[in-house]
Amino acid sequence: MSIRIGNAPCSWGVEFADDPRNPQWTRVLDECRDAGYRGIELGPVGFMPEDPVELDDALEARGLELIGGVVFRPFHNPDKWDDVLDGAVRTCKALSAHGARQLVLIDSISDRRAPTAGRPDEAEQMDGDEWRAFVGRIREITRIGGEEYGLTVGIHPHAAGFMDFEAEAERLLADVSSDILKIALDTGHSVYAGFDPVAFYRRHSDRVSYVHFKDIAPAIKEDVIANRTGFYDACALGIFCNLGDGAVDFPAMKQALTDAGFEGWCTVEQDCDPQGDTSPVDDARANRKYLESIGFA
Repeated sequence: MSIRIGNAPCSWGVEFADDPRNPQWTRVLDECRDAGYRGIELGPVGFMPEDPVELDDALEARGLELIGGVVFRPFHNPDKWDDVLDGAVRTCKALSAHGARQLVLIDSISDRRAPTAGRPDEAEQMDGDEWRAFVGRIREITRIGGEEYGLTVGIHPHAAGFMDFEAEAERLLADVSSDILKIALDTGHSVYAGFDPVAFYRRHSDRVSYVHFKDIAPAIKEDVIANRTGFYDACALGIFCNLGDGAVDFPAMKQALTDAGFEGWCTVEQDCDPQGDTSPVDDARANRKYLESIGFA
């Protein structure tokens, strides 16, 4: 299997299943297909139907394959463990029902870390006990996803959570065996955090199971970091621009993937405001066209 290009509901502004601003899930599927994609992520569990027959029929009717799903929950907060577990188990069930393989774990935004997104030298760090407990919760969801549902589990560094910066990712990878935990590398969040996704990928290519393609506007990034702007406010300002218009070197990323013999899905994720000024389907088409222009089929 060669590199395949998918998209995700977050490119339509869908971050939380219960957000009243969300577009209809059927519209997201229609527009994903119309923009030229043949795969899509689940989005936050509960956004798409959890009835496997209903969702399977909808995917099949549009020629779409379910790629994977994200558990975007507060792994950093021990008081929210039930919420993390609920999101993980429901996501695992949905993925396994449709033959999807990629389970992506993201520590959601923390009030303790939000003001220092993009500022690795200022960010508050967990103490030793907190870190061990945090890693334990990640390891348990990894066990559930891998052992109980047969999924490939990857950790996704994300702005404003406790798994954000390069040093934190390296520390986690050293603490959890590569046999059970892979990397879901996001090109845009890497640049947001101040590290080079191409260099990181080349260093860890044997451990990267999945890639999110996201670009980031340098001028907006500079402003939101300087002003300590919240993550979702930064999204509304357009920090994640169309692919090829920002700071990520996608031709170099493609070369690195090719050199390493990567096979599987690379998924476009252009986090945006669900009621923003841009058209998600137009952006999705432009992103697909750009990727084709640099050699992605």
